[in-house]
Amino acid sequence: MRLEGILLVGIIGIAVGVMSLELNDKNRDSSKLAKELEFTNTTFVEVDTIKRAGELYGTYGIRYQGTLNMQNIIYHTDNIESLVSKKGRYKDNILYLDGDVVMIEQDGYIYNTQHAIYNQTTQILNIISPYTAIRDKNIMNGDTLVYDTAIKYASGQRVDAVFYTAKK
Repeated sequence: MRLEGILLVGIIGIAVGVMSLELNDKNRDSSKLAKELEFTNTTFVEVDTIKRAGELYGTYGIRYQGTLNMQNIIYHTDNIESLVSKKGRYKDNILYLDGDVVMIEQDGYIYNTQHAIYNQTTQILNIISPYTAIRDKNIMNGDTLVYDTAIKYASGQRVDAVFYTAKK
């Protein structure tokens, strides 16, 4: 009976010890646990009831707390042939672009900058860092630019431009 008593006390001690341990690991990376979506080489196609609204491609991305963070982005709409950047984030219909941002209009200018914000709802591109716009021989440089892609209207600050006109 003595051995059985010792084993019983040992088992009870182990059970109490296990139950008293904290079950969560504080050193665990919480961002890995809260990922909502992770993907590689993926194209997102946005459609409405009438037509395709836009297409977004990224080589890698993670959605975390409602924000989609992506790398090597290519975005297309009816008015934008391509909007490209090294990285960006997408939240609430707004695309924040950083690193070698290039927008090519349908039949228009090519805009180069480092930082831009595109609002899908208003279809307005805000270039928030110095930019260069080129179309044929026409060159435009400036500090910032607000461009409405729907009506093709641009407004810039500190613009330096060279335009060539047709001879009459």
